[in-house]
Amino acid sequence: MNQFKIPIVLLVLLSSCGRFSNEEKKEEQTDRIVSAAKQYTEIMYALGVGDKLVAVDISSTYPPEVKELPTIGYHMHLSFEGIMATKPTLLLEHGGKFSIGPEAVVDQLKKLQIPTKQFETKAVDIASTKQLIREMGIFFNATENVDSICKKLDNDMAIAQLERNKYSDTVKVIVIHYGQAMNIYMAVGADGTAGKMIEWAGGIIPLQKHGMERITSPEIIAKANPDVILLTDFGYDKLGSMEHILELPGIGLTNAAKNGKIYRIEEHDLIYFGPRTGENILKLQQLIHQ
Repeated sequence: MNQFKIPIVLLVLLSSCGRFSNEEKKEEQTDRIVSAAKQYTEIMYALGVGDKLVAVDISSTYPPEVKELPTIGYHMHLSFEGIMATKPTLLLEHGGKFSIGPEAVVDQLKKLQIPTKQFETKAVDIASTKQLIREMGIFFNATENVDSICKKLDNDMAIAQLERNKYSDTVKVIVIHYGQAMNIYMAVGADGTAGKMIEWAGGIIPLQKHGMERITSPEIIAKANPDVILLTDFGYDKLGSMEHILELPGIGLTNAAKNGKIYRIEEHDLIYFGPRTGENILKLQQLIHQ
């Protein structure tokens, strides 16, 4: 079978038609970087090198100006034609099992020897986040802003800690994320980025799991009985109304539903560590403790 053939439906869904039909931008740019990693995308803009990007995957949604770029599909369902249309000189991806896909597209990119880059540092806490920012600053020859970015992150974290000390309660929080790759709603486990951020904000995710779990039974959510439920933006908007949100398995049985504490949160504020993590924790504190 010719592995360069891609199903027509996939091409339609994941075409490179840009969020605002602007796929012709930056045609003459020398550095033509495509990012399939939302964390890298945000850090590039913070470093002042966002203009090197010619396309991103659809999960790259911060800062707002990134939405002016063409998209190459979801990072786990990339469009080969979409990527090649950008004439990339480099593809950024996190590396690891859930970095980019599908496998057929990855194989095609390898056969055409499209350069890819994964940064060595994995941001799993504040110290490693600052290290990643420094590593990317060196790679992009953009170190002049690194110290100020890291200092602001430290200051924001210090403020967030002071604010956390004002709260005597620990709020039980469930995060529900819509998995675009699998077209399902999933509950986020405590052992991950969201769990750590919620802990810093004065909450706890009562699901002692790593990664995410598909919501297949009302018992998963009802048994946890959270005080607050956070839905990431894509899934929240897809449902479109609180009535439909309450139809998700187990949601309507929780204290969060009974007390009207189900909130929308931007995925890019919760799913990865970056320059705004301190700011985002302060937002979380206001949200879950209100």
